[in-house]
Amino acid sequence: MTKLRLGVNIDHVATVRNARGEGYPDPVRAAEMALAAGADGITAHLREDRRHISDADIDALAAITKRRGRPLNFEMAVTPEMEAIALAHRPHAACLVPERREEVTTEGGLDVVKGHNAITPVVRRLADAGIRVSCFIDPDLAQVAASQAAGAQVVELHTGAYCQAVRERSPGAARLLENLKAAAAEAARLGLEVHAGHGIDYETVKPVAAIPELMELNIGHFLIGEAIFIGLGPAIQRMRALMDEARAVKAA
Repeated sequence: MTKLRLGVNIDHVATVRNARGEGYPDPVRAAEMALAAGADGITAHLREDRRHISDADIDALAAITKRRGRPLNFEMAVTPEMEAIALAHRPHAACLVPERREEVTTEGGLDVVKGHNAITPVVRRLADAGIRVSCFIDPDLAQVAASQAAGAQVVELHTGAYCQAVRERSPGAARLLENLKAAAAEAARLGLEVHAGHGIDYETVKPVAAIPELMELNIGHFLIGEAIFIGLGPAIQRMRALMDEARAVKAA
């Protein structure tokens, strides 16, 4: 089975920095440490309200990932401002996400079905610039089909509901995992590359990583939190090991 890639989201290093208005901790330094620890790429979400990652961070992250030959996954709302920033930097990938000012974090997937007419031309312009475009969606077959119809090359499945159900010991967790598996299979059938992310921790990573169609996981908040206790490098290395174990068991 193909090795599963790990993208590390460093947004919340910037959250800690911004809480004091200081220049540290530096999310760019965190990105460099993540790559040294075995991350396959870096993910960063430049929100419209700039609550964590800043424009200067994106400038620096684009530079270091290009220098190191590693991908930058630029999470962005579907707005003219974010499209212009993506086109200026031309990151390896742009992941289109929903965004509301009042949310604490991204609360669900992008509604590509309802937003098809607005999303499709943005996907086209980004793709024409050589950017690999992903839609961050709930594991819903209609959303998978709409993403493919909009021209996205990738879908990233929102794993938040499943991970929360596991932490709450909800009997619905098994059904939510089946939804992820079905959406991943359908996306692959339609020729889309399949990623997943949101809410993944050490307890939930292995069932998700074992889904054979998945090519990449993007994990951030848990790793940054765990780094407080054991360090960023060891936190990433343990996550990487659990991902690899899940793939090895599935392959066997």
